[in-house]
Order: sequence, then structure tokens, then C-alpha cells
Amino acid sequence: MSDMVNSSTPPACLIRNASILGSKGESSLLLSGGLIEAVGSEADSLSAKLDGVQVIDASGLTVMPGLIDAHCHVTFDQPGSNDELFFHRREGLAAIVASVNAQKVLRAGVTSIFDADCIFDVGIDLRDAIEAGVVPGPRMNTGGNVLITSVGGTAGRLLPDSGRRGYAVIVSTKDEIVREIRRQVKAGVDWIKVHVSGLPMRGKAKGEIQAWTLDELKLVCDTAHSMGIPVVGHCRNASSTRDAAIAGFDMILHATNMDDEAVAALVDAKIPVVPTFTFQANLVDYGDKVGADPGLQKIFREEIANSSVTLRQAYDNGVPLLSGSESGFSVTPYGEWHHKEMQIFVDHLGFTPEQAIHSATEAAAVALRMEGEIGCIKPGYCADLLLIDGDPLKDLSLLGNKSKIKSIFKAGKAVDLETPLPDHWHIPGWRVNKFSEEVLTQKIAFNK
Repeated sequence: MSDMVNSSTPPACLIRNASILGSKGESSLLLSGGLIEAVGSEADSLSAKLDGVQVIDASGLTVMPGLIDAHCHVTFDQPGSNDELFFHRREGLAAIVASVNAQKVLRAGVTSIFDADCIFDVGIDLRDAIEAGVVPGPRMNTGGNVLITSVGGTAGRLLPDSGRRGYAVIVSTKDEIVREIRRQVKAGVDWIKVHVSGLPMRGKAKGEIQAWTLDELKLVCDTAHSMGIPVVGHCRNASSTRDAAIAGFDMILHATNMDDEAVAALVDAKIPVVPTFTFQANLVDYGDKVGADPGLQKIFREEIANSSVTLRQAYDNGVPLLSGSESGFSVTPYGEWHHKEMQIFVDHLGFTPEQAIHSATEAAAVALRMEGEIGCIKPGYCADLLLIDGDPLKDLSLLGNKSKIKSIFKAGKAVDLETPLPDHWHIPGWRVNKFSEEVLTQKIAFNK
């Protein structure tokens, strides 16, 4: 595995008396060379032939695969607004801060992430630093700057008509599209991301509109695929999901507000979808505690309810649904909400707990392009494991309770859960501070 090239290989480890998630009775696992070497009685017999095996007694604990977050933004550092994200970040500082935030994600039991897009090229550099053993963190696949047309995205007029801003690069012609994809492939991206839909300032349609033509989307796929790079799309209206599927996208984020044509296109292509309801659900559930707009809460509540129906329809017809938290914003801080999407799948899409956990483990391996390598407890898989006090199949909230996550292994190596990490920081110019919640008129000042 590439993330072990420059890091020391952990010693062989036998985990005994563990309850493997979904299995009856207690069992053993032998970890060797960063992989799961054997399970059950074979693990016991093989370990007896080895010298210097570390033995861990996991009596009373459940062992399960490490979580895979299929939609994360580890380089953003939890902005509360697009203004903060686009105008108040510096590349070198962002990389340093992201290296700490990556550890928060890992300590929450997330051993792998898909970092959909990044500010500057920080995601690429952070991935390489983690793989080289320079800093601890989850294994990563990352996009670069998301491709956006000047009317795409969700930042309105904060986006320029050309150039780069924040996590975005604006492309307007076929030549610009091809040139940018080639630049990103040269830089080392794992994925090309496209903001297929966007939110114009005075759009007549409710919600986001499609901002790319079908031919442009096909050009993106043809160019990226010719160099072996998959394509993922932000799609939050029906036509954007439909055309992304037709164009040959490899994964879709959101796929909300679909109609019958969009569902049919997804089903025909069997493209994995990452609904990423956690952001909206947090505002719905806790928005009153952080000053969220009640109107926005209503919109998100309806979006979750309505989109759950079509997403379930797609799932029942063979479309994989993956768990993603969109961690990286002020309402989805790192290390806090990576588990919540699974509960949303149970509550709104009718998943069983087994199906929900599958969406955040083995099914989500496709986001890392590591199917058959991560997300499952079988010989030959990466030894990315969690030891949980309790049974997550009976209570998914255990996966959001750090006191219940007793041990985390990534590639067979125990993750440091004890050394304190900085929690909050006050960097000049990094955050956008509000002078006040309201405009200070004389009427307010003097109670007129």
C-alpha cells in the first residue's frame, strides 16, 4: 500500500476474544504487514507460530471496519461563510491547519476519506504527507479545485468570471476545460470534480440549476478518463444528475430533487451516489442553536424528505448509496458528525443498521478506488479497524461517541488517541468575525 512506503511496518498483532460486527460469538484476528492476515481459529494457529506477536484482549468489545467518509472537505477548516473560505485562507497555513484537522477525523474512527475538492492544492499535499508518514491522518483520495462555470457553484457573485477562488476554478471554454483537467492530473489529483449545478442570484427555478451542457460534461469525462482519472459531480437538481449519469460520471454527490428521468439515468448507469444529508440535517436539528435562518431550515427539511423517496427508489434498483458527512464547515466540524449520515439513512431511507454501516464501510471503498481492499474484515483487506464498547448494530450513536471507541487501527497500526490536539485557534484574519447580529440603527440603540 502506498501509505506504508515510508512508514514503519507495525508488528504482528493478535486481537483475541472480539465480537466481530454482525457475527455470533467471540473470535480472533491476526494483523500482519498492515493487512488482516487471518480470522478465527486460523488467526490463533498462525499467531502461535510467530515470535513477538502483540496480543490484545478485546473481551466485551465489537470489532468492525474503520469508517470511510465519502464526502469530506479536510482543507477548509470549518468556515461559517463562503466569504471566509474564499478570502481568508492562506495556502501554507491551510496545509498546517489541515494536518491537525486530519487527525481529528482519524480519531473519530474515520480511517479513509474522499476529499472532494480542496483550496489551493492543499488536499494533494496533505494526502502525500499522510502516505509518507509525515503526519498522521486517514488514507485519502482527493480532488483538486472543483471545475465551475461562472454561473455554477453556490457562492453567487463571490465567484469571479475567470481564474481561481477558494476551492474553485472557473472554466468557460472547451480549451479551458481540457487544459485545467490536464493541469490537475499533472498535479496529482485522484478525481476531477465538477459543480454541475449551481445557485444563480436571480434564478427562476426553485433551488439550483444545471450550469453545464451535456456536451461539456462528456468532454470532462472523455478527457479525464483518457488519463485514468474518474469524475465526480455536485448535482442538486434533476437535470444535472440525469446528464452527469448520461455523460459517464463515476460518482455523484447529493443527487437531490430528482425526477423520474434522473432516477432512470442513475439506475441505467449504476453510479454510486453520496447523498450527504448531514449538513442539511444538522441545520434542521440544531439550527436554532447556531442562529440558522428558519426559512433555510424549512427548505432543507423538505429536501431531505422529498429526496429520500427518489434516492430509495434508485437504491432499490441497484444504485449504491455511500455515507458522507461534508465535514469541513461550521455546522459539520471535523471529528463530530461522521457517523450521523448512517442514522439519517435509517430514519429517512429505511435502511437497516447493517445497510447503513455497509454504506460507510465496504460500499464506500469505491470513493477511494480501493474496492476489495478496505472496508471489510476479511483476510487480505487493509487492517483498518475499530474496537467499540457496545454493538453499533443496536445503537449507531456509539460511532459518534469517542469514549466508546476504545482503539483505532489504520493499516494495522494503533492510532494515538491520547496525545492532546489543539481544539480551537485564533489566527489573525483567519475567521470572519461579526461586529453584530443586527444593524445598529438609532431605533435599536435608543429603543425608539
